[in-house]
Amino acid sequence: MKVLVTGASGMLGGAVATALVLRGDRVRVLQRRPSGLTGVDEQRGDITDPAAVRAAVDGVDAVVHLAAKVSMTGAWPQFQEINIGGTTTLLDAARAAGVTRFVQVSSPSVAHHGTDLVGVGADRADPDRARGNYARSKASAELLALAADATDFAVVAVRPHLVWGPGDTQLVARIVERARSGRLALVGRGTALIDTTYVSNAAEAMVAALDRAPDDAVHGRAFVVTNGEPRTVAELVDRICVAAGATPPRLRVPVAAAKIGGAAVERVWSALRRTEEPPMTRFLAEQLSTAHWFDQRRTRAALRWSPQVTLEEGFARLAAAYGRDPR
Repeated sequence: MKVLVTGASGMLGGAVATALVLRGDRVRVLQRRPSGLTGVDEQRGDITDPAAVRAAVDGVDAVVHLAAKVSMTGAWPQFQEINIGGTTTLLDAARAAGVTRFVQVSSPSVAHHGTDLVGVGADRADPDRARGNYARSKASAELLALAADATDFAVVAVRPHLVWGPGDTQLVARIVERARSGRLALVGRGTALIDTTYVSNAAEAMVAALDRAPDDAVHGRAFVVTNGEPRTVAELVDRICVAAGATPPRLRVPVAAAKIGGAAVERVWSALRRTEEPPMTRFLAEQLSTAHWFDQRRTRAALRWSPQVTLEEGFARLAAAYGRDPR
């Protein structure tokens, strides 16, 4: 196939584009900054620019849509313009160009209402109850995408959960930087059980969703993707720190204090219009203190996919990337 991947300058987008190239697909990528990838037809542009999007989808068979504003803070109009408006622009252009398969990369946060998620599947996205502007906008975008599903335009939403791996500038880099500066603390006891996804597993799940999109059991549906190996927050943070040669956290902040502090930080960030990621938000405090792990049986059966890299192997690869002996 000839496939358009949006947001390929990010870790997961780059991994998806690379996986498609390696198996022989022709890949075009669209993002605002250079992707650094080889073997792709690179186009620079904004997902909210109709002309750039029309040019990107011209002549392609399928789309994997990852481009999004991902942040714990920020004004609603920004999320609305990029995550909702950009998805709408891409859907319209893709259908007009004759694209037949569309993978909407979403997030489990679209169905997270602040309470534990224990062994659940992909519940319906709910923008009214999702927590935070990012989750609300992604929930609306997912609903728009799935509503566009048709016999000649197969749409599937994939929700990878907490994707990490070597080169991760989000989860891993932030944990390591704060650990090295002595500013890393666990929220509560760190015993909440959560799922994560190693990056190559997430990328392969996207490719599988692309291949299976026309199947009746797949198109028009949403799937949560994880490694299927839930661990406590404390264990995951400790393993990331050890892999990077950083000291695991010994500080703990009560959950109530983290939520109150997160709300205060959000107000400060908004008042000062700061753009860097804050140390804490209400959403982050909830994520670190509630369980969220998922039943993967339906996902694996429908996509005919299973993760090939275990968490243990993933941590070994992370340690090697930091120049440490994985043993």
